[in-house]
Amino acid sequence: MCSLHAASVARGRCKLAEVLESSELQGVWLVRVKPVADVRGRFMETYRSSWLPFAKPMVQANRSDSIPRVLRGLHYHRRQADLWFVQAGRVTAVLVDTRVGSPTEAKHISVQLGGGQDLALYIPEGIAHGFYAHDEVTMTYLVTGEYDGSDELGIAWNDPDLGIAWPDPEPVLSDRDKRNPRLSAVPADRRVPYTG
Repeated sequence: MCSLHAASVARGRCKLAEVLESSELQGVWLVRVKPVADVRGRFMETYRSSWLPFAKPMVQANRSDSIPRVLRGLHYHRRQADLWFVQAGRVTAVLVDTRVGSPTEAKHISVQLGGGQDLALYIPEGIAHGFYAHDEVTMTYLVTGEYDGSDELGIAWNDPDLGIAWPDPEPVLSDRDKRNPRLSAVPADRRVPYTG
């Protein structure tokens, strides 16, 4: 899914993270954080602004708890990027490029997060995102815009044109996510233009 970004982030001789860019969806980044462990347990940094120097400042932190078989999404924003980190449990995250004019418009990728993998996922504006909870999941995420409801958009999790192979054909969904339209029904002015 990803190719290694040119620079790893280091402190002294101890690498804190490897920052990888998706080779399939431009602007999507995976941060492999490096925990430090001893007899007391583990410590890790899950975010540093220097890891993603191109990103707008993160201004709000959120926590999501999900029961098994929950599917959240697919959601996207025109003015907000997200940085996800699964603290407990395991998810299949799916990202769909909704950017108008993108060379990968309507393409998707899947990423496994949690389950012992210490990965953070950066999702830029215009990339629809959702996840399926394989078990009880706690996810924290940072965002570049404070929530006000005006930038909460979505597309159907089971849009047949996208061909996403979710782990469960009958997940637990919110009423909102059951009503999301197919990507082809979303007008271009409700999506982000691709800027390269």
